[in-house]
Amino acid sequence: MKYITTIGKGTLFRIQIVTLLCLMCLAGGLHSQTAMVNVLNRHKTSLNGDWQVIIDPTGIGEWKQVWQEKKPQKKTDFVEYSFDGGPYLKVPGDFNSQLCELTYFEGTIWYKKRFQNALQVGKRLFLYFGAVNYMADVYLNGEKIGSHEGGFTPFQFEITDKVKPGNNTIVVKVNNSRQANGLPGTGYDWFNYGGITRDVDLIETGNSYIEDYFIQLQKGSLNQVLGWVQLNGAQAPQNIRVKIPELNLLYKTRTDKKGRAKVEFSSRIKLWSPESPKLYKVIVESESDTLADSIGFRSIEVKGNKVLLNGNPIFLKAVNIHEENPYKKARAYSIEDARILLKAAKELGCNFVRLAHYPHSENTIREAEKMGLMVWSELPVYQHIQFSDSVVPKKMDRMLNEIVRRDKNRCGVIVWSLSNETYPGTPNRNEVLINLTAKCHALDSTRLITHVINTHNYKDNTFNVWEPLYKYSDLIAINEYIGWYDPWQGNPSETRWQIAFPDKPVFISEFGGEALYGNNSAPTDEASNWTEGYQEKIYANQTEMFNTIPNLCGVCPWILFDYRSLGRMNQVYQNGYNRKGLLSEKGEKKKAWYIMNEFYKKK
Repeated sequence: MKYITTIGKGTLFRIQIVTLLCLMCLAGGLHSQTAMVNVLNRHKTSLNGDWQVIIDPTGIGEWKQVWQEKKPQKKTDFVEYSFDGGPYLKVPGDFNSQLCELTYFEGTIWYKKRFQNALQVGKRLFLYFGAVNYMADVYLNGEKIGSHEGGFTPFQFEITDKVKPGNNTIVVKVNNSRQANGLPGTGYDWFNYGGITRDVDLIETGNSYIEDYFIQLQKGSLNQVLGWVQLNGAQAPQNIRVKIPELNLLYKTRTDKKGRAKVEFSSRIKLWSPESPKLYKVIVESESDTLADSIGFRSIEVKGNKVLLNGNPIFLKAVNIHEENPYKKARAYSIEDARILLKAAKELGCNFVRLAHYPHSENTIREAEKMGLMVWSELPVYQHIQFSDSVVPKKMDRMLNEIVRRDKNRCGVIVWSLSNETYPGTPNRNEVLINLTAKCHALDSTRLITHVINTHNYKDNTFNVWEPLYKYSDLIAINEYIGWYDPWQGNPSETRWQIAFPDKPVFISEFGGEALYGNNSAPTDEASNWTEGYQEKIYANQTEMFNTIPNLCGVCPWILFDYRSLGRMNQVYQNGYNRKGLLSEKGEKKKAWYIMNEFYKKK
C-alpha cells in the first residue's frame, strides 16, 4: 500500500484480508439487486436530505475502513477519520455543484446517514437508490451489503435481516472516476456529476409483494393488453386482480408456482398521444399487496418507411436534452428540474425528446409522459467503449435490464437506443451490440430499437450511409454536423442520399453548431467567431436539406440548452460549455431557435 512506509505483521494481515474481501466482491460475491418497479407509489420512508461526508481524494478510506466508524478504546488510541466535524451534502444531488472545492472532483466521497427502524414482524425492508454515479459500495451498521456499478439506473438491497431495532447507520462509498471498461468509458462530452444523484428510500413490503408488472398494449394492437404480474416471496399461487376504474374493468388471473401471472384483456381504451396524453389509474392487487400506477396505452411501430403512433404516421419533432439544470449548473433530478427542461422542449414545438446519452431520472420520464412528449431513452454505450473486455457486455446487459424494468410501463417511452457513435472497426463491437439488440427485443418487443451512427461518408454533396447495425435497427439514426464539423459541398437543396436499407425510416438524431448567445458583432461567415448568425445559417441550410432526405421520419437538433463540458476549452466563447444549445445556459433564445420553431410549426 503506497500510504504505508512501515508495516507490522498485524497491519499486513488486515491489508490482506481487505484485499481478499475486495477480490471476492469483484468476483461476484456482493452485488445489488435489480430494483422493484413503481417505487413512487409504495410504502416508503425517504432518506433524502443532509448526509455527512468525508472527502477522500487519495482513496485511503478503503484502507482505513471508514465504514466501521471506529472509536478510540484506550487513552493511547486515535482514529484518523471522522464524519463528525465535516461537511454535509444534499441527497439527492451531485457533489460537484455543492462545494466549490469539488467542482471538478472525480474520485471518492464517503456518505453517511442515520435512520430509525421499527420494522414490524412479517414485514420486509429494502434500501433503494434511484442512482449513484458511478461506483457505489454500501454498508449497513459496519457491514458491506453490496455494490453497484452504473451512474443512471436504480438498485436496491434487502436489509430485513440486517437492520437493527432503533438506530442504524448507512455508509456509501461513491466514486465517479472514469473507468476504462465503464459505461460510459473514459471520454465523453458531458459533465461528470458525481454523488448520490437521485432519491434514496427505505421501502417496506409484506413477506409477499408485487415486485414487477407489465401492462401495455400488445404490439400492433389498439385495444388488446398483453402483459404479466410478478410476485416476490409468494409461497403458493395467489389470485391477482387488475383494475382500471375509469374503464369499469376488472381482470382476474392467478400466479403460477414461480409467482407469475399472465395478463390479457381488451377494452375500449382512449389512446395516449402528444395531443391527448391520456393516463389511467391502474390498480394491481394480489392477496397480500396492492399497488397503483398511472399508465397510458399507445401503439408504436414501423411499417415500411413510416413510424406509426396508434396506427397513424407521425413526424418526430425532437430535441436532444442532457440531464442538467442549466440555471443551477447541477445534475437535474427533481420534478421541478424535469419541468424546466421539458417545458422548454414543448415551447420549441417538440412532440419528442431524446434523453442523451444515458437513462434520465424517472421524474423526467413521468413528467414527459404527462406533458405529451414521446421519449427516446439511451444507454451510455458512447464512442470509445471497450467491447473486447469480457466484463463490458455483462455491464451492458445489466444496465439494459435495469432501465427496461424501470420504464417499460411508461407509454411515453417509444425508443430504446442501445448505442451512440460507436465505430464498426472496433473489435467485437458488432457482435456485442447485435446480441444486445436481441436481448432488448426479448425484454420488450413493443418499442422501437435503434443504434445511432456518425460514420457516414459525405463527399461531392452526397451522403453514403451504411452500417451493419442498421440491419437490426427500426430506425436509421444519423448524427451529422454538416456546416460545422464538415463544410457544405454544394447547395443544401441538392444534397443526395445513398442509404443502406432504403425501406427503413430515417431519423436525423443530431445536427447543429456552436454559438455564444449575444455574439452578433463579429463576421457571421466564419465558424471560429462562434456567432449566432453562423449557427442560424447552419440551421437554415439543414432545414432546407431535410427535404432531400428519403423516408425522413423526424429530426433532433443538438441540443436544447448549452451545457457544461470540460473538453470545451475556448475561453473566449466556450469557457467550459458546449455552445450548441438553441438556448443559452440562462435560457436565452439564440437565432437558430427561431429557425427550428418555425420548421416545427410547419410540421
